[in-house]
Amino acid sequence: MLAEKANFGKYGKAFQEGLVQLIFQDRPFADQITEVLDVGFLELEYLQVVLQKILDYRTRYQVHPSVSAFDTIINTEMDSEEQIIQTQVRDYFDKIHASEPTDVKYIKETSLDFCRKQNLKEAMLKSVGLLQNCSFDEISTVINEALKLGSNTDFGYDYLADFETRFIPRFRGPVTTGWNDIDALMGGGLGKSELGVVVAPTGAGKSMVLVHLGAAAIQEGKTVVHYTLELQDTVIATRYDSCITGLPLSDLIGFKEEIYEKVKEVEGKLIVKEYPTKSASTNTIKNHLSRLLKRGIKPGLIIVDYADLLKPVVVRKEKRNELESIYEELRGLSTEFECPIWTASQTNRSGLNAEVITMEQISEAFNKCFVADFIMSVSRTIEDKQKNEGKIFIAKNRNGPDGMVHNIFMDTSNVCIKILPKINNSMTNSLTIPLNPVTLETKTQRELLNNKYKNFRNRK
Repeated sequence: MLAEKANFGKYGKAFQEGLVQLIFQDRPFADQITEVLDVGFLELEYLQVVLQKILDYRTRYQVHPSVSAFDTIINTEMDSEEQIIQTQVRDYFDKIHASEPTDVKYIKETSLDFCRKQNLKEAMLKSVGLLQNCSFDEISTVINEALKLGSNTDFGYDYLADFETRFIPRFRGPVTTGWNDIDALMGGGLGKSELGVVVAPTGAGKSMVLVHLGAAAIQEGKTVVHYTLELQDTVIATRYDSCITGLPLSDLIGFKEEIYEKVKEVEGKLIVKEYPTKSASTNTIKNHLSRLLKRGIKPGLIIVDYADLLKPVVVRKEKRNELESIYEELRGLSTEFECPIWTASQTNRSGLNAEVITMEQISEAFNKCFVADFIMSVSRTIEDKQKNEGKIFIAKNRNGPDGMVHNIFMDTSNVCIKILPKINNSMTNSLTIPLNPVTLETKTQRELLNNKYKNFRNRK
């Protein structure tokens, strides 16, 4: 049996014995490799025992074991192991503690590759069981996570040694929202690797807002990839037509040539990809984006209309946990593709006719927006809809102030959304309010947030 297990290819018995010896004798190497090395990666049981004893000692005492300390360990803490394993451990320790490791350079250079291959092998074995249940998204996740092992060799930010890096300007590459007032709050717009969320009740215009954001980006020269999970791709495309040209949706068919000439002049590129509701996951989107990259199409902005309609990669017991994981996965996609992502979320019933919608009214899972960098809500009462008006509330903003309310003109007949200009001493235009709508009438709170916004604007 031992002879069979010892013959396992490139990283066989000699390599694994040398790896464990180097971990024992070279603490700096041990500090690095143990970040990714799992005991189960070793295929000989006595080596697993030795490595586990080293790791346990490091955890318990926060130091690396000395020769004498490890000698004590194998003489006092081996009773639970089979006799043959005890003998193999002692023989191995006798061999290594009195000798220098060989092929040090080779082991150090290939140890990470060894860990990756062993990790991938375990993932493939796990996938066999998932395949029987047709859990293809889970299989994809398991394999992708296995492939990531060791991809991040950063062991942390050294507060003193890395002092200078704190003062290097961070390049966000923000993409405009099309609204100057909101761009000013966001530092120019939504930046790469950032997630923005539009929160609104049914019928308030979530999809319209997302189209507006996409249209602003393509007119700035960006490549926009718009995923629609509710409406047909042609419906989304016609909304872009209306937003860019200013023509009412009902009149588009009579101005086909004029529309074509107008959209032909747009500097950016738009790709609309339709998936049936709950048929696509974040893995589906990732695969599509990867195919686009292979064709030389790199997105400058990604829109997912909308996240609540995505299928979870992993089915969980509670729906709120599924939704939370979807938003985390979208945030991960924005980082992986170094591209801002806009999506939308539904409010609960309390948001249906609310004057101003806050994060308290987000449907199903409040925590799903914790990962977002920017959250704005769109609220339109019945009276607002009759007057083509509404409000945008800045609920969360990692790159600037929040708590502001902007009155908007919103004409859904031609996908026109504008921020109304401020009027001094008026509550009908751009406001600042506390996050809790119950305190809207508190004059002091309004004044404090107004001053906060004014101070911010004065710094620009």
